[in-house]
Amino acid sequence: MKFKKVIESGIVVAFALTVAFSAVAGTNVSAQAADQRPEIEFTEETNEETEVATKERTEVGLVAEAAEALETGEAAEAVTDEQNNIGVESPTKMVSQEVSPWAAKLMPNVDDYLNIRAEASDDAELVGKIHKGAVADIVERGDVWTKISSGSVEGYVKNEFCVTGFDAENLANQQGTTYAIAASGGVRVRAEASAADGVEILTVMEEGGKLKVDKEAQPVEGWVAVKCNDKTGYVSAEFVNVELELGKAISIEEERAAIAAAEAEKAAKEKAAQQQASAGVQQRDAVAASYDDVTLLGALIQCEAGSEGYEGQLAVGAVVMNRLRAGYAGSISGVIYQRGQFSPAGNGKLERVLSSGVRSSCLQAAQEAINGADNVNGAKNFKNAASGQAGIVIGNHVFF
Repeated sequence: MKFKKVIESGIVVAFALTVAFSAVAGTNVSAQAADQRPEIEFTEETNEETEVATKERTEVGLVAEAAEALETGEAAEAVTDEQNNIGVESPTKMVSQEVSPWAAKLMPNVDDYLNIRAEASDDAELVGKIHKGAVADIVERGDVWTKISSGSVEGYVKNEFCVTGFDAENLANQQGTTYAIAASGGVRVRAEASAADGVEILTVMEEGGKLKVDKEAQPVEGWVAVKCNDKTGYVSAEFVNVELELGKAISIEEERAAIAAAEAEKAAKEKAAQQQASAGVQQRDAVAASYDDVTLLGALIQCEAGSEGYEGQLAVGAVVMNRLRAGYAGSISGVIYQRGQFSPAGNGKLERVLSSGVRSSCLQAAQEAINGADNVNGAKNFKNAASGQAGIVIGNHVFF
């Protein structure tokens, strides 16, 4: 009958849609529908209309299930995509992280020094030492021993006495020395963080000269606090570079050479002291001084007695040091820059010598005077010898 054929045509279309939906959703909807389809039991009472109605209900259910499966599949795909993207940033959002240079460095965590051996064994040859406050590059990591390179030494150290990574960085900041390094010549170290006139000048740094940064001093914007002759001074941050300095390992050969050099220097000082005594030079207490102190005093000596012999140069240096010991100022630079005392410090001549370089003989005289040599019998002043002033005449000056 025609009604039955129409229904059957609808069933065919519905089944085709079901297959299509199943392909999109990625599931076997037909099999699922077949499992859920109610069985039709034909009996004598079953008529044609009942069979058609039952089939109609069944196929309509299949179409609804297929549609639901399609919708569910799309939602599941969306959820899966979202899950796959969790924790993944687009290339435009990704931020590269810089690897810390301390990831490949090592420091000894010891009170004095750590032995470096040729092989990873306690019985291996000793090739060097890495002292407290020194740093090394890691060549090869091991469970018990690590191969390192530092200075001229390459060898093995025991892991139990070392720290790496962030621990090494923290230890470096504790044990290392931070320096303010002059970026140009003539950098003044002031007693206060101020460029105002009248502020005491503790010393003047030459280009490349360095002073320890005073980490305990109160920070002042635009200034770097430094240690200068046991005092806290200030340099303009504009003219210095601040750097952390760490030690390096030393080989056994280098250690032996350093010991020999120290013994030779000691012997030379003893010989010089004997010669000074025979020449009427008195030996006073040495004063702790930096490289910049020596350079500044040498520059003043060159300004005042550069054309004279070494004895006259030493005499000028001795006057400055005698003033320092007498308490004229708290530092060598303080004595030199004291107002109205040494004319080269006020008329720019001293700065010009510092910029152009100091003669070796004047530097030697400065160092000897700082070490305590005094050939003017404690004199604290000098004038031109033609002035008629009584005193010890050396070269063109009379010292009194």
